[in-house]
Amino acid sequence: MTQRASITYATLYLRLLAGLLVFFTLTRSVFAQEKVFRAGASTTNITPSLGAGIVGNFGTPPPALHVHDELHTRTLVLDDGKTMLVFVISDNVGISRQVFDQAKSFITQETKIPAEHIMMSSNHTHSGVSAYGDYEERRPGVEKPLDAYQQFMARRMADGVRIAIHNLEPAKIGWGAGSMPQHVFNRRWKMKEKVMNPFGALDEVQFNPGVGNTNKKEPAGPTDPEISFLSVQTQAGRPLALLANYSLHYVGGVPKNDISADYFAVFADRIQELLKANRQDPPFVAMMTNGTSGDVNNINFRGPAENHPPYAKMKIVANDVANEVLKGYRTVKYQNWVSLKAAQSELKLDVRKPTPEMLARAKKIQARPDSEKGDHPLDKTYADRIIKLQELWPDQISAIMQVFRIGDLGVAAIPFEVFTEIGLEIKAKSPFKPIFSIGLANGYYGYLPTPEQHLLGGYETWLGTNRVEKNASRKIVSEILKLFNEVK
Repeated sequence: MTQRASITYATLYLRLLAGLLVFFTLTRSVFAQEKVFRAGASTTNITPSLGAGIVGNFGTPPPALHVHDELHTRTLVLDDGKTMLVFVISDNVGISRQVFDQAKSFITQETKIPAEHIMMSSNHTHSGVSAYGDYEERRPGVEKPLDAYQQFMARRMADGVRIAIHNLEPAKIGWGAGSMPQHVFNRRWKMKEKVMNPFGALDEVQFNPGVGNTNKKEPAGPTDPEISFLSVQTQAGRPLALLANYSLHYVGGVPKNDISADYFAVFADRIQELLKANRQDPPFVAMMTNGTSGDVNNINFRGPAENHPPYAKMKIVANDVANEVLKGYRTVKYQNWVSLKAAQSELKLDVRKPTPEMLARAKKIQARPDSEKGDHPLDKTYADRIIKLQELWPDQISAIMQVFRIGDLGVAAIPFEVFTEIGLEIKAKSPFKPIFSIGLANGYYGYLPTPEQHLLGGYETWLGTNRVEKNASRKIVSEILKLFNEVK
């Protein structure tokens, strides 16, 4: 072989190596592009006008005369390159499915994100105005136009998603959990002697029995002290968003004429401060979702009684929860890419209706002069509710059940105020670990007790507070687990 030929072969060999190097570099680059994970977040203001009625308590809603803190919709969009998942969390006591459906319709039209990839919920502050409509409208199948505030909310929720999409950037994601047992208490207590309910019968359980009530025996159910959270950072490590979940109903301590987002907003502000994520561009967004807290609140009925000035207790709770999240945040292991998946279904549930005897009694109570007192302070309220259930509600409802898979993390969404033991059952049986459930999601149909809790009675089980079949929780747990198995 001549020297010239040897040089030629060497040149060809080097060129081949260079070509292979370019090929593998390009292949890796394309692969990397396919595996880029992105996230974006936003807030939109949904504060209502003053003068509207503040809902969340019994009686005529008092007018809103002051805004203590603005109400918001907080949005987080996740994108794995093929699939987008959307969380939309709003400061409201409970939002009708019609409002959520309108917002999702806007989003799908404007972004092409399918509705089953959009998880919407309210956080259950009791210091805002209704996004649910009048009681006569609080049932499926009513196609009345949205009122002005409902229209406003639907539009702002959709706008928030578009803003979050605009803010999408390469990101990394992780999750963690903490524990805060000292702020969650089961509010349903078994009583030594049974107590009267609005239907003329006796209950074994009373909700919110009072600290000094000597008839108390023991709590009727468990609590879930876990604080779950999902954290998103930019690739450079700048905090981008944090979504937390805690099974606490709300805190309260708000003057009756004030608008406030309760501890949910105080938590969001405090965790932002702790993460030194103020004044970023785009802004850091934190949000707290309501977990399975239908029978849990912040009052320790064992005592001693507490007395706090307005807004003080919610600051205590929010600060403690934020500090606990911060502990877990410091140990989060972030991933540069995770796969995303969603599944949802329409679950049909029977609507509870009054017996003929209950209905006849309710009509007598409804006809009673207001000057005459009945056997229970709420008998007229519930007489009106069960008559409307009988006359206006359908025999069945169809409710959205939904799950997200975010890597190994599972998230469930249920459109009720869900009892804690239901959430604990889903955690125990889910194929995903970890997992958390968001209540009041994609609609609102009242409380969701277990069949066993129905036997005990109490406010959350009363017909008119609970509106679906007594076996509904069994069907919902089964459906959520089925959906989780679909996205494994």
